[in-house]
Amino acid sequence: MPSPQSFSFGGELLPTDGSAILVPEFLSASDADQYFQALSAITPWEETALMMFGKRVSEPRLSAWHADPELPYTYSGSERTPQPWNEPLRALREACQTRLDHSFNGVLVNLYRNGHDSMGWHSDDEAVNGPAPVIASISLGTERRFDLRHKQSGDTISVMLPHGSLLVMSGQSQSHWKHRIPKSTRIAEPRINLTFRHLFSS
Repeated sequence: MPSPQSFSFGGELLPTDGSAILVPEFLSASDADQYFQALSAITPWEETALMMFGKRVSEPRLSAWHADPELPYTYSGSERTPQPWNEPLRALREACQTRLDHSFNGVLVNLYRNGHDSMGWHSDDEAVNGPAPVIASISLGTERRFDLRHKQSGDTISVMLPHGSLLVMSGQSQSHWKHRIPKSTRIAEPRINLTFRHLFSS
């Protein structure tokens, strides 16, 4: 298995302290369309509540956690019970594993129904993700803006994530950078995002 920062394809977004590589056409347009339609129809979407500043608030999006058996995922005070892998997710996991030579045992699937749905600033730095996690993120549907902000300097990088693209965050990116999907009142169409990861049991 290569070291977390050894990926050499796509365009590097981060100037320092980790890696975030964007592959705009990871999937063909027709394949991306088919995966979007299939996952829209068969995913068991949930609206979950997280602990934020001592209060339980609903996430501004729908989501589902699919993973190997007996592999729950806990973040922000919420534990997600794993759903079994379906055929589209198995195929996309295999595509990511082949491209990256890295194994994944879970995927968080998010549905942004329109521009009012969003993801706030955060890092995927929970201990269960490991010290230098590799996060493979596939975007399907409407293009959305993705922001990265350095935790010390405050420097911010913004990029659009197109339909069928792959974003790979690795190395120390989760230790030094936060990321988000901001709201946009101009967007009326949905987007599905899949973040493949390898969790380590506690």
